[in-house]
Amino acid sequence: MSSHPVFDQFSGTFPFPLDEFQVEGCKAVEDGDGVLVAAPTGAGKTVVGEFAVHLALETGRKCFYTTPIKALSNQKYNDLVARHGADQVGLLTGDTSINGEAPVVVMTTEVLRNMLYARSRTLVGLGFVVMDEVHYLADRARGAVWEEVIIHLPESVSVVSLSATVSNAEEFGEWLETVRGSTRTIVAERRPVPLFQHVMAGRQLHDLFASSDVDAAAGFVREGAPVNEELVKLARDDWASTRLKGHRTPKSGGKGGRPGGPGSRPVGNGRRIWIPGRLDVLEQLQRKNLLPAIDFIFSRAGCDAAVQQCLDANVRLTTAAERDEAIAYVKGTLGTMPPDDLEVLGYDDFLDAASRGVASHHAGMLPAFKECVEELYLRGLVKIVFATETLALGINMPARTVVLEKLSKWNGETHADITPGEYTQLTGRAGRRGLDIEGHAVVLWQPGMNPRDLAGLASTRTYPLRSSFRPSYNMAVNLVHAFGRHRARELLEMSFAQFQADRAVVGLARQLRKAEDALEGYAESAHCHLGDYMEYAGLRQQISELEKQSSKVRRHDRRNEAAASLEQLVPGDVIVVPAGKFAGPAVIVEPGLSEQGHRPLVITAERQGRRLAMIDFPVPVEPVAKIRLPKRVDTRNPQQRKDIAQAVRAAVRALPASVTRPRPERGPVDEGVARQIAEIREQIRSHPCHACDDREDHARWAERHAKLGKDAQMLSERIERRTNTVARTFDRVCEVLTALGYLEEDAVTERGRALMRIYSDLDLVAAESLRLGLWDGLTPQQLGAVLSSLVYEARRPEDGPGNVPGGAISEAIDAMTRLWSDLEQLERTHRLDFLRRPDPGFAWTAYRWAGGQDLDEVITRNDQTAGDFVRQMKQLIDFAGQIANAAAGTPVRDTARDLVKLLRRGIVAGG
Repeated sequence: MSSHPVFDQFSGTFPFPLDEFQVEGCKAVEDGDGVLVAAPTGAGKTVVGEFAVHLALETGRKCFYTTPIKALSNQKYNDLVARHGADQVGLLTGDTSINGEAPVVVMTTEVLRNMLYARSRTLVGLGFVVMDEVHYLADRARGAVWEEVIIHLPESVSVVSLSATVSNAEEFGEWLETVRGSTRTIVAERRPVPLFQHVMAGRQLHDLFASSDVDAAAGFVREGAPVNEELVKLARDDWASTRLKGHRTPKSGGKGGRPGGPGSRPVGNGRRIWIPGRLDVLEQLQRKNLLPAIDFIFSRAGCDAAVQQCLDANVRLTTAAERDEAIAYVKGTLGTMPPDDLEVLGYDDFLDAASRGVASHHAGMLPAFKECVEELYLRGLVKIVFATETLALGINMPARTVVLEKLSKWNGETHADITPGEYTQLTGRAGRRGLDIEGHAVVLWQPGMNPRDLAGLASTRTYPLRSSFRPSYNMAVNLVHAFGRHRARELLEMSFAQFQADRAVVGLARQLRKAEDALEGYAESAHCHLGDYMEYAGLRQQISELEKQSSKVRRHDRRNEAAASLEQLVPGDVIVVPAGKFAGPAVIVEPGLSEQGHRPLVITAERQGRRLAMIDFPVPVEPVAKIRLPKRVDTRNPQQRKDIAQAVRAAVRALPASVTRPRPERGPVDEGVARQIAEIREQIRSHPCHACDDREDHARWAERHAKLGKDAQMLSERIERRTNTVARTFDRVCEVLTALGYLEEDAVTERGRALMRIYSDLDLVAAESLRLGLWDGLTPQQLGAVLSSLVYEARRPEDGPGNVPGGAISEAIDAMTRLWSDLEQLERTHRLDFLRRPDPGFAWTAYRWAGGQDLDEVITRNDQTAGDFVRQMKQLIDFAGQIANAAAGTPVRDTARDLVKLLRRGIVAGG
């Protein structure tokens, strides 16, 4: 008789034999163990999760299947309904609730976390939790939720964790075993479909790796695989032609390196390698039978522009039958929306592109449009998708070929090279199991490209999973309420973050011991027969430190003077920003005074609207001119910025260069410090070691001793900081909550119970606003505008906040900003930095939508895409629901509930 009868039954439902890692994972689940499966994208690791669902149904237990994003939850829900029936499967996301008491429920991870804190009755009978894309716990914004769930799930629940390939899977599995008990770690590194890597330069598709490498030739690259010499030669030619660029004359006035090449990009002055344009790439992929493909562009505007390029060039990748099927599907799925809304959303162009087999996919699109693209692609009706990297997260859209136009992307702060982990995640979509015998990854040639660097990116397997866990205010009150403060502290010490920190301490302690041994040797080498040379070296070091300190004090004084000068400025003052990226003439739009450091909002002579920081003002400034500003200045309005910048340039045109480009002045040396330095110099001259012939030789050893001594001190401090770091942060969070009356020793106060229901970056600002009555008397429409400032965060933080509706809304947002400033000061006292400044950039949009305005009116006044608009609205609806729950017994509760009804309409309700 089989030892795994349920698995035998389950595996018999597949028309192909399961892979070894899938068999091992499923059998471990049936044995009652927890499982961590780390495998490449497309390898089929979800089979193990689906077996947990099957086992739960067979044994009369419940299974929760968690995912990081709603789109993935919807997709998995549909898959499981098709397999087990709608009566057996439920779905719970932030705004959707279907059959929530079913034996199998798909949900976002946050929903399960909230259930655990609320001790929901839905948890009764729970036997399995599948955590899909568990590597998401490295996400800075939301990763902590995964660790909270893993730590707080009852011991009787088996956890099945599914992860992309990470280099420290064994470490993560070891932590899971520590927290959850017996856990099997299963790592599969070999892809089920071989992947061939290419570089497209000109019309040629070159292999990235040398054909002499056996593994690369088979489509399974090992780290350190040799590079194709043809590419190395191309790189040399490209480099040489770039060097000669200045000595050549252009041969053609055309737009591409290949005269007349459709869609080719400018490469200038006869460079040997022309860079293929998107239409060239598409033509090559079609000719070589490499469609369907996903072309990753890393820019929403770039994705939409690529689709438009295809439309303008009359590209058609579908047959007549496929075109008719695509049109029918799009009309049936999206055509029922109001015609006015469809016009705003660009429906006609979307339909035309889809009928040709072309589409884009990015976070700026309406969810319904994205889901439509996904389904058309899976049906084989869309042949090329131009996508941003968000498509790589779990969505089931495998391709025969993946194209990467560039190897850098905007990470929210700067353009940075993609990491080996990101490269693997993106290219891992190439090669459809059961459909393709091989997959292909194509990187487009870029000027200055180094093939060896690209080969390193494609073959590196060192991308570890790093915890992003830290206690929040909401987490603290929920933990204390559920477990008491002492037990809560112990639970947090079980986090993966602390597990990794403790492991790092072992290595740091080893380094410290080696440094201390070396210090003894250096001190011995610095020994002088005339006296104590370390004492003599200490005197020399004192002079160096005093000079540095004096310079630091001078800079501090200048900063204080600079801060005082900013306090005198008013809107309309034209100043010359003395330093930084935006140095030069600018006009003050808003002084931005704050105890935490002034941040004036300016418009520069170069048309940039930016909020500057004190680092831009190393010296005091004063107005050099004054201009009239419009009554309301919106720094996001390009025309307004242009007009104001023109006025700034006119105001400073007649001023001399010495005024428009001032140089930081050096302040005088403090007399007391100068006297102290002179006294120490005298002590040095009278010291016995000063007369030693080997003085400079001793000095070299003493300098090494001093430098290593500093390094050892830093190591010691790092060890101290890493020991019990999470628990110490939790203690500081509890101190803040105690100071505000949310906690009293081991208990959560009535005030704290409201905070338990608010899950947000600005949870404490929201709870305090509610307690202080800052939202009392607001209408539902006004409350929507006000709450949006706690949910919305501009994609570029340096942008000005724009205008907000006046009256009660403006007063409430101002009061919340002052409250945030007070709370930030309290945080600083307790060495915390959790709360960001409220951002009212979405206030007008929320106000207009809650007021019933049409989508056309709301979208056209707002520079957001439809997808961003819907996502922000759904976050606002979710947050308003939390506020309604937290505001029990107050008028705000009804106002928040009415707000939810006002916002949930049109594409927000359906999208």
